[in-house]
Amino acid sequence: MEAAAATVHIVENSNLLLAVIIPLFGSLVVMTLKNHPNLREMVSSSASILLFCLVLSFIPALKAGETLVYPIFKLLPGLSITLRADGFSMIFAMVASSLWMIAVFYSMGYMRAHDEPCQTRFNACFALAIFGAIGVALSDNFLTLYLFYEIVSVCTYPLVAHHQDEESYEGARKYIIYLTTTAKFFLLPALILIYVLVGNLDFPHNINTGMIPATAAPGWMVTMLYIFCILGFAKNGVMPFHHWLPGAMVAPTPVSALLHAVAVVKVGVFCTTRTMLYVFGVETMDRLNLGIPTAYFVGFTILVASMIALSKDNLKARLAYSTVSQLSYIILGVALLTPHAIEGGLIHIVNHAFAKITLFFCAGAIYIAAHKKYISEMGGLGRTMPFTFGAFAVASLSMIGAPPVAGFVSKWYLLVGSMEAHQMGILLILIASTVLNVAYFAPVTYKAFFGKRPEGEVETGIKEAPLSMLIPLLMAVTVSVIIGIYPNFMMQFVRMVTG
Repeated sequence: MEAAAATVHIVENSNLLLAVIIPLFGSLVVMTLKNHPNLREMVSSSASILLFCLVLSFIPALKAGETLVYPIFKLLPGLSITLRADGFSMIFAMVASSLWMIAVFYSMGYMRAHDEPCQTRFNACFALAIFGAIGVALSDNFLTLYLFYEIVSVCTYPLVAHHQDEESYEGARKYIIYLTTTAKFFLLPALILIYVLVGNLDFPHNINTGMIPATAAPGWMVTMLYIFCILGFAKNGVMPFHHWLPGAMVAPTPVSALLHAVAVVKVGVFCTTRTMLYVFGVETMDRLNLGIPTAYFVGFTILVASMIALSKDNLKARLAYSTVSQLSYIILGVALLTPHAIEGGLIHIVNHAFAKITLFFCAGAIYIAAHKKYISEMGGLGRTMPFTFGAFAVASLSMIGAPPVAGFVSKWYLLVGSMEAHQMGILLILIASTVLNVAYFAPVTYKAFFGKRPEGEVETGIKEAPLSMLIPLLMAVTVSVIIGIYPNFMMQFVRMVTG
């Protein structure tokens, strides 16, 4: 791995704080507009557009070689709440802000079409979740990252429990217990010990050396801290701490899309990979042989979750286990520690997000239009909902890794990276998982377009979902195709990380 540039140009920029404040302020305003639904949703959509434009405004400075920072306040020497925008930050910040913008418009159509209760609370918590996600993306140190990570957990709990029935409370209870207890028992002790060893929690500006010097602690202690961090970020969906994720499927489909594409699981893998590369660093991970065992550990999750997905007839459950599997691609790529593998892992944060949110949007559209949750009931629906199932097919190709959709770029870099690392076992895992992807995605599209309607059912009255839902899902799948054909725009930020 080439060393990053020796000189880092750090520029203070107060717009970083504004980027965090926008979704927070938006959620507070939404709470006051319970009796004005149109105005409430106008505030949500305006805040999402404003945030996206503000994140885009950071790009010229980063391309000029600057790193943007903004200190909020200092707690102790070496311990502060500080924001930072660098190449790694922008990967997630652009995903979170752009998909919030699309998801807000989709949610309007879904929540009204299904006449969901408590829509004000839903919109407010949705914005708070993005507040936490943007805070995570723009964190300059481990403490700031941890605080915003916990904010995401708390703010998304009401979304999972949205329906306020026994099933949703059970799913939400499992959700909050898994995420907060792992953070408290693994992540918080690791954070405290790292501060004691190093004297600060600031992320370095390159991925080679990491935060912990080679002489700071014995190898066994660094290894223990590494394991605690991997397990502490349970939002990454790595087995065995993945059970919260399928359980959260009781939430409305826009929440599922938020959980699986934007604000929760992506926070998990972003924090995990940020920690791997910036807390421990490539050199320390290589010296202590932490990378390859991690790759095989998450490789187990990739294969087992794919096999479980194959057994699920409920569409959202199948997509949930697909997410568990696909998230581990990101960690696997970084764990291989080769340039192409790291690039493949990081770009999959983007590629998976747009494809997976499309798939969940499609699941919601199918439910609103045809009231179907199970794949076995979807025979022939593609003939009456061609746009929805067409988008589902294209997003499925991205999950599989077929050109020209975005997932192909991820899979290509991961395969090349596994060969660079001389890990034929990982190469076989990636190939096997691709076959499993085909096995659980292809039947959905085939059944929809070429299958027969269940006996006794007719297609009368079934048509596409409202345009307020259809347009956002078509936008998301279009972006997935565009970044598959023209990946260099997002890859420039990935290459800022790898040097």
